Amino acid sequence: MNWVKKHKLPVVEAIQYEECPCIELEDLWNTLYKSFNFTQEREVNIHFLDEIPDKSTAEWNAFSKNELINVIKKYNNLSVLGPDKLTWSHIKSIIRNNNCICKFTDITNICIELGHWLPHFKTSTMVVISKPNKATFDSPKSYQPIVLLNTIGKLFEKMIGECLQFYMISNSFIHPSQLRGLKLRSTMDTEIMLTHIICSGWVKNLTMSTLAFDIVQFFPSLNHQLLPLILNKVELDHKISMFFKNYLVGRKTKYLWNKFISPFFNVNIGVRQESALSPILSALYLFLVFFSLENCLKILKIPIFIISFVDDGLFISQNKSISHSNANLFCYYNIILSLLMEYSLVVEHGKTDIFHFSRSHGAFNPPPLDLSSLGEPILLPKET
Repeated sequence: MNWVKKHKLPVVEAIQYEECPCIELEDLWNTLYKSFNFTQEREVNIHFLDEIPDKSTAEWNAFSKNELINVIKKYNNLSVLGPDKLTWSHIKSIIRNNNCICKFTDITNICIELGHWLPHFKTSTMVVISKPNKATFDSPKSYQPIVLLNTIGKLFEKMIGECLQFYMISNSFIHPSQLRGLKLRSTMDTEIMLTHIICSGWVKNLTMSTLAFDIVQFFPSLNHQLLPLILNKVELDHKISMFFKNYLVGRKTKYLWNKFISPFFNVNIGVRQESALSPILSALYLFLVFFSLENCLKILKIPIFIISFVDDGLFISQNKSISHSNANLFCYYNIILSLLMEYSLVVEHGKTDIFHFSRSHGAFNPPPLDLSSLGEPILLPKET
């Protein structure tokens, strides 16, 4: 992978944080930690959980050897080494022995049964790389972390994640609008859905208006207190929520900058995108938002669709009048901002855009969407 090849990052002295330069390595480590975990002090509103009805508990079945074999086949041998320095070719060689397959399967099942995730699997290394197309690199915002996890832990997480996705989707605990990152919810489905909505609207002489928004540092912002409580609401065995309650605590990471490596830092917020569990955990987290959003939709009777691409969202309004569509989008956008704040999530204002899809062959000059009363800019429609 290109990002693991030799690549010198800017010198430590170039980084500024809160108007103070990072002169010492200790300053750099503290800056990176605060920048990548800045949401840990935010509070969440857990009272929204009371609105979700409790469901009967479903049994969690133990993993089999075949499940482990099927999961490991999906990994290629070119993956980057984690802190344990084991490659997938090593693991594939080990599981040729039937006793080793049984031991691996037993470890996963025992972790679930006891509600315990081994401390060895809770450690990680964050490789700090520069973001592309940045004019300057004197701010932590110009960098992003790539998390390296222990290989065996990734294998076990993949097994648990696939099983959890099956339970969630088959029991309709994932909102229909949640796409990407989940089984049977691909980007191709999104393209088909949008094309269908645009064309069906044009038949009725309606213009489709869309408002796209992005959640700031979504994965690092997921609250560890809320995730186990959400899992309690899912019709799963109680030991699953107990497992994740332990899985999310006691996590530690080191930062790697060029050839320098930091001491361990405690990480008590967020889930890592590189983990196989992050797609389903993030989808469950957002399910609460969409559940509350749907209730508001029923009360206000606003004709709007929503599509979620994990940390990106899209509101869709169809109307003969673009001014009416703008009014609907403004109202719904105001609601989503408030709801996300309740779950310690924030929208990145600079990435909010509006698009209009019209069948008109003449001059088309749609009005802007004024979001200034919400603390955001006036949005000029993008070309479509």
